Order: sequence, then structure tokens, then C-alpha cells
Amino acid sequence: MVLPKMPFLVMMSTFLLIILALEHVTTIDAAQSETIKVGAIVNADTRIGREAKVGMQIAAQNYNRASSYHKVSLHFHEQNWRSTPLQAAYDADELIRQRGVQAIIGMETWEEATLVSEVGRRAKVPVISFTSSAVTMPLVPPQSSYLVQLSSNVTEQIKCIAAIVRTFNWRWVIPIYEVDNYGGDSGTFAALAEALRDAGAEIEFRLALPPFSSLSNPQRYVRDEVGKLLNKQSRVFIVLHSSFSVATHLFKEAKEIGLMGKDSAWITADGIASLLESVNTSVIFSMEGTLGIKAYFPQESMPFKEFQGQFKLKFRAEYPEEDFSEMGIYALRAHDSIVALTNAIEKLGGANTTSTSLLEAILSVHFKGLSGDIFFSGRSSLQSSEFRIVNVIGKRYKELGFWSSKFGFSKGLVCENGGEKIREDSMEVLSGLVNWPGDLKRVPKGWSMPTNARPMNIGVPARTSFEKFVKVVGNGSYYDGFCIKVFKEVLRQLEKNYSLPYRFVPYNGTYDDLVDHVANKSYDAVIGDVTILADRSKRVDFTQPFTDSGLTMIVTQKPRPEKAWMFLKPFTLEMWLATAMMLLYTVIIVWLLEGGSNPEFEGPWLSQLSTAFWFTSTALFFAHREKVHSNYARVVVLGWLFVVLALNSSYTASLSSMLTVQGLEPNVTDIEWLKKTNAKVGCDGDSFVRRYLKDVLKFKSENIRNVSTEYDYPREFESGNITAAFLELPYQKAFFKHYCKGYTVAGITGRYGEDRFGGLGFVFQKGSPLTADFSQVILSLLESGWLKGLETASFAPSSKCLTSQDPDKSTSLSWRSFWGLYLCSAITSTLCYLAFFICQSYERLHEAYNNMWYSTE
Repeated sequence: MVLPKMPFLVMMSTFLLIILALEHVTTIDAAQSETIKVGAIVNADTRIGREAKVGMQIAAQNYNRASSYHKVSLHFHEQNWRSTPLQAAYDADELIRQRGVQAIIGMETWEEATLVSEVGRRAKVPVISFTSSAVTMPLVPPQSSYLVQLSSNVTEQIKCIAAIVRTFNWRWVIPIYEVDNYGGDSGTFAALAEALRDAGAEIEFRLALPPFSSLSNPQRYVRDEVGKLLNKQSRVFIVLHSSFSVATHLFKEAKEIGLMGKDSAWITADGIASLLESVNTSVIFSMEGTLGIKAYFPQESMPFKEFQGQFKLKFRAEYPEEDFSEMGIYALRAHDSIVALTNAIEKLGGANTTSTSLLEAILSVHFKGLSGDIFFSGRSSLQSSEFRIVNVIGKRYKELGFWSSKFGFSKGLVCENGGEKIREDSMEVLSGLVNWPGDLKRVPKGWSMPTNARPMNIGVPARTSFEKFVKVVGNGSYYDGFCIKVFKEVLRQLEKNYSLPYRFVPYNGTYDDLVDHVANKSYDAVIGDVTILADRSKRVDFTQPFTDSGLTMIVTQKPRPEKAWMFLKPFTLEMWLATAMMLLYTVIIVWLLEGGSNPEFEGPWLSQLSTAFWFTSTALFFAHREKVHSNYARVVVLGWLFVVLALNSSYTASLSSMLTVQGLEPNVTDIEWLKKTNAKVGCDGDSFVRRYLKDVLKFKSENIRNVSTEYDYPREFESGNITAAFLELPYQKAFFKHYCKGYTVAGITGRYGEDRFGGLGFVFQKGSPLTADFSQVILSLLESGWLKGLETASFAPSSKCLTSQDPDKSTSLSWRSFWGLYLCSAITSTLCYLAFFICQSYERLHEAYNNMWYSTE
């Protein structure tokens, strides 16, 4: 039996049609799916490179799994610690030419990013880098036009560092960074210097280390360079940026030579602080007490937690030799760079994707990535103006709080919609949480503090004019004086907080030279009678003055010549005028009261007035003989006699004093007279006074004579070598303690005149934190009266000097001493006259009324 052939042919045809349809569908899918080749340059020997590689791989896998139309193909070129930036450029060129990549991602250093961006510019291929620089894009050369940065905002980091320095009043700092040859380090350093100046701090020294790949023996080189820091005074170190390898050697060597000890402070920027999760315990031990600034990224979202789980699994599988699999900011940025790239691909739609269009699309993306908000401005996505402040302690680190450009420091993250919050520019809100290097319980001074092995070298002026202030016995075996006592009391107060081992060094030279020895760091300080001057304060720091200072002129005295009008001196001119007016008023009142009833006051009115005047005037000497009839007049005369008694007694006593006490007056009262007559003047040649007399007061140099000690001044005056001596106000007090007889202050004085100075203070090196501590104690001693008591005990004039007074100024009596008596007499006279007037008016009215009554009868 023969089967029919038609059904078989139909079955075969149907099967072939199905196969052809499936092949057609597969061809359509293959045609619609576009693969974007992305090059990645990472350093397989560094933690940053490893995290970045795993982060990009996970992001690409996630995207490829979710996308049906576009695929990302990653092409890695791995470098090692020996690779140079030029090798990165070669790798980029190879990726573009041989692999045909449309974008390049990676590069840890600014040098690598700059060179690779040049390759990308020529090939018109976008380059996304994780490195950061304070050089803003308008200042970057044109060859970087294809460079896109996905990194922390370096400028904001520097502001945070400056805020920390300002909080703890550190005046001098030392930045440490790894050099690159393309301007990244210079831009960062310049930005830091400007921010520190705004914070009131300066850079004492900068330690610039070469790239790690260029060092044949990194450990030895870093040890030698770090050893140079021992000769610097500042102990505030800021690690701006460096490779992790250099940073590891840096902290290890600093720990070994003692730079991580008490009163030192270390601050690291984001580049090192963001790797603390992956640092082994030996490195953490050498960094203990360091403050770190880490870029903030949110960790609560589900995408973050999913990526975190994926990262740990893949990282452990890829690098089993790594002890820690926690991810840092670099893994997140690597992930977000791939997401930015895929978002740009989706935006283009896959049609005719070119490198130029891809760059434009990348710059236009805006999304919330794992590392924060991603959007590009000026070809940079400078992420997160919020940073976490961390403190290395124990085997890891602890989080102290946050800093943001808008709100400053805070213990918790402040959200934009969290309501009003006062900006907190001081880190004081977090300072109590910090564990400082050396387990210090207070804020470090940030300065090379003295120790028993290296005490503070203090210069002491050994050639002083007045031993009351500083006295050096022998070759420095004993020190005494007002300034030494003040220093020891300040030291006693400071020892409640910390000790200050010191060593006095006597110095035989001028005060200006002594100050210069502090400026050039030969001495740590100067304790003595050093005057605070503007030009000196430019080179050194002064404490608050512990005594006033000003220029005074000391001259000899001569007996005051006898004067014909000496009898008028007991009373001042105002006193004589007041007495005359009181006399005239009393005369008028007596005349009015006695004129009509007393026969001795009869006659013409002029005769009556003269009689009243004679009566009242002779009462001054109790020689009046006229009788007073009116009771009112008797009361007026009684009040006037009280005035006369007081005036007579006071005048007699004052005049007797003037005639018996010898009057003295200055030989010279005018500086101009000294200059016109070319008179010789004396001063301390080691102080600034000689220069001041010459440059400011315009004395001729040949007319200024140096006087070595306080005991030489009387001899110079007596021998006629000098006509006047110019002393600062504190020295004037010391001089008059023993030489008050025959000498006086003439002309201008520093206390009341225009020649005033900053006072006497202690001298410290620029930026020394001891200046503020000493100043605070000195102010306390001033407020408590301790310094006043010491000054009184040291410079109080002797008893014989206390009795020396100027008769002209002490015995002339003023009307102010008698105005109460004058007022009582005037009121008494006025009331008596008013009573008399009222009685007289009443009698006249009564008499007129009686006359009118009788006339009507």
C-alpha cells in the first residue's frame, strides 16, 4: 500500500517555516541590541583601583541584565604600583585604537587624568575620572575639554579643614601632600593657604613628597623627609592628598619619631579618610588620634544595601587576600559613573551613538546615585558639600559628627527641610568627643611644647639699666626682678594645666637683637622688660602688657625765686574774686539794714556806703568799732565773722607754709628748648628710646648720650653731661624710688601725653599658643590686683619722697573749699534783709492806715 506524500511535505514545510521565523527573530534582536564599549584604567595594586573595578563590574552586570537593547562591555587595563601616568596615557590610546572604546573611566591621580584626557580630546572620547583638584575647569588647559570629574568638592573640604583649625586656635600648620606635575597639588595648596589666612592661621612649612612610583626606597625617603618636621615648631599636620602607600609610610614614620605624640594634631582629607574601612590594624595604630574628613553618602536606601551585598560577595571572590570587604566612596563613584554612562546611552536611544553625542548626553544626566546626587556643572560633578568628621581610635575609627557648607558643624546630619538652624562654625560642639594623639585629655597646642629633655630656651636681658626689672647675677646663676617674679607667678598658674620646663639664657645685647633671636627661633621666648612696639610685633608675638609704658623726661630742679606778690599765692584768683564779691554783698546788706536807724551811718548815701564798707572790711581783722543797732544786721555780721575767721586761719596757714617750705621748679620744661640749644640728653642705649629720640622727636644723634645703669643718671646730671634724661614710665617709677630729691618730671609724659607705647610684655615666637595662655593669666593677675600689689611693693616711693610736694600746686586754696560757708553767709544775709523789708513795709502800711484814720476824724 502506498501512503500519500502530501501530508509529509506539509509537515516538512511547516517545520522549516518555524526555523526560519526563529532565526529572523534572533536576527532582529541582535540588530536592535547595541553594545557600548567602555575602557577602564585602574590600579590593581591599590585599594581604590580594586574597589573601582568591582563597582564598575557590578553596575555593568546589573545594567546588561535589565536592558534588552543596549549592552555595556567593559575593557580593563590594569596597572600596578610601578606604573607611571604616562603608562595610563598609553593604555588609553590602546583602548581607543585597538578596542574601539567610546568612553574611558578611572584614573586615581590628577596626572593620570590630565594625560588621559589629552588622549581623549584628540580621539574625541569622553574621560570620566574619580580624582579631584582645586583647580577649577576654566583654569584647566583646553586639552582637558573631554575630561569629566566625578569627585568630592575639594574647595569645600578645605573650608572644613580651615574651620577645624580656627576652632582650636592653631596659628601655624604644615600641609603634607604628594606632588603631581600637572597643577593639581598647587591648586589645592593655594586654596588651603587662602582658607587658612581667612581662619587666622599661616603655613609654617609644607612637605611635598614625590609620587610613590618614582621612589626606589619609599620607606627611607619618607623617613628622611618626615624627620625634617622635628625642626619645625608647628605640630598641626594636614595631609591634603597622597596615595595610600605614601600615607602608610608617612604615619608609620611620624609615629616612630614622636610626631604623633601629645600636643600634635593630624587632619586627613577625603582621599585617605575614605579608605579607613579597609586599613589594617598596624596602620590604624600609627594613625591613632587623627581627624579625618570623609565624603558623606546615604546608606539607608534599598539600592545601596543591594549593591553593598553584591560588592562584598564579588570583592571577596576577586581579592581573597584582602582582609576587609567593606566598600568606600570610590566603589560607589565607580558604580555611579557606569550608571551615568548608561543613562546617557538611554537618552540617546542607541541610534548613531558617537563619542561626542555621548559626552553631551553624560553632561546632561541628573540622577540620585549611590554616592549622592549626580549632575554635572562645568564638566564636574563636585559631590556632597556634606562631610563626616571621623576620629581614628582603637582598631577602627568613630564618627564625631558632620560638617556642611550651609550649617557648619553638627552632631547629626542637618537636612535641608529640617527647619531653621543656626550655622555653627566652631567644632566645639564635637571637641569633647575627640581622642587626641598621645591620649591627651585637652585640645593639643599644635606646637612643639617643651619637655624635660628639650626645655624652653628663654632669653633674658643681662645688660639692663634698671635691676629692679631684671637682675642677672654672675653668669646666669641667679635671676630676680619684677619681670622674673611676674613670669614665675604666671608659670605657677599655668602648671595647673600643663608643665613648662624652661632654661634661662642671659643675653648681652640690645633689646632689638634679643627680639630678633626669637624671630629666627634661636630662643623660644624672651622674659624681661621688653616694650611692645609695632615693628617688633610683625616678627614675634607679645603677651598682654603687664605694666604701662610711655616716654617721660626727667630734669633737675632749682629753687624757685622769691616773688613780690607771694602774699597773693595762698588763695587762687577765683578765691580772691569770690571773697571780694561776698564782701561787697555783705556791705550792701549792712548798709540797707543800718542806713536809716544807726546814727553812725547817717549822712549822704555815698558816705553811708563808705561807712558800711569800712565796717565790713575792718571785720576781716576784727578791728571794727562802729556799733550795730539792728538785730537783723547783727545776725548778718555774725555770719560774716564766721567767714572771716575761716579765711584768716586758712590764709595764715597757707602763707606760712609757702614761706617756710623751699619752692623748687624744673630747670627745663620744653623739649624744643633742648633741641634749639643742642643740649645733651641721656637714655638707655640698648633700648628703642635712642632711636625714638632721633627719628620721632628729631634730636641730633651727637646730642644723645647712652647711660648704662640707673646709678649713672645722677652722676651724669651732676657732671653736666646731660641736661635731661628720657625714660620709659616704668623706669621713671624705679628712678624716683631713690632719687626723688632734686629731680622731677617735666614736659610730656607717657601716661598723659602723646608719647605712649604698648607697655611691657613677654615675647614668644609667631603663632606660639603660649602667648594666649600667658596673656590670659596676666589679665587675671591684673584683675585680681596681684600685679598692682607687686608694682607697689617694687616701686613705691620712699617716705622722704612722699613728703616732697610742689608748694605752688599744694597750698593755693580754691573757692571750692569755702563755697558752703559763702553760701550760708549769703543766705543768712538775704533772709535777714527780706525779714527787715517785710517788717518795714508792714510798719509803713500800718502808719499810713493810722494817718488816714485820724484825718477822717
